[in-house]
Amino acid sequence: MIQKSGNRFSEKIMRNELAGLRTSLEAVMREAGDLARATARGPFKRWTKGDDDSPVSEGDIAVNNLLRTRLTDLVPDAGWLSEETETLPDRALPLAWVVDPIDGTRAYISGRADWTISVALVENGRPLLAALFAPVTDEMFLAVQGKGAALNGATIAANRGATLERARLAGPKRYLDKLAGFAPSMLAQPKVFSLALRLARVAHGELDAAFASPGSHDWDLAAADLLVHEAGGLFTDFADQPLRYNAPHTAHDALIAAGSARHGALIDLLRDRRGEFA
Repeated sequence: MIQKSGNRFSEKIMRNELAGLRTSLEAVMREAGDLARATARGPFKRWTKGDDDSPVSEGDIAVNNLLRTRLTDLVPDAGWLSEETETLPDRALPLAWVVDPIDGTRAYISGRADWTISVALVENGRPLLAALFAPVTDEMFLAVQGKGAALNGATIAANRGATLERARLAGPKRYLDKLAGFAPSMLAQPKVFSLALRLARVAHGELDAAFASPGSHDWDLAAADLLVHEAGGLFTDFADQPLRYNAPHTAHDALIAAGSARHGALIDLLRDRRGEFA
């Protein structure tokens, strides 16, 4: 359990306890994964929300409620920002959990494997601790700021290299089609329904780069952001700016993740073409 001292969070306590907290967080993620799998066996209710008719299911709500209880127990003084409860007033705290109970709900509802549970502990806008769990494939990604990233206990690293020659890229089809005009030998990869998992595939080298179109939110990104950075990659908007989380506005512009050298090459390629990817 991590608590603040007086009116300030103790950075020393945070850094000393994060490794232990990572172990506790992994256990919580596995419990949440068990609940999501059990709910998916159904039948379960599903509905849509928002202007874009985003799908929601009983699984999203059940996992959200479990995580809120368990994560509050782990860090009682942290705020809470979740896709399913984003308007809670404690979002203003400098330390907060940023959560997507099921990232890739369409995949979850349709019985696909590429959905995840995404959790990050964010301090002053940047993630300190991240966990991303794909229950169907039993992939547990964990990262601590400054301590590296791992997949099922093994250290992971983003791919090196700076060219798009036979580079494996994933993202919106219209992005990949445009990029193919600049680099015909690139290898467009199938869609990954969980955006967080798509980005994590860069962190462990299955993809060379991944893209997100405008409109993704903190809860889609914060955990994967730390995974990519701790694996030696970069994750920014197309203007090469890092992301800030738990701010008043949670939506982001078009984004790119890649190993550091390839990220730089892609930013240079896109510098005068950003309008084409809006």
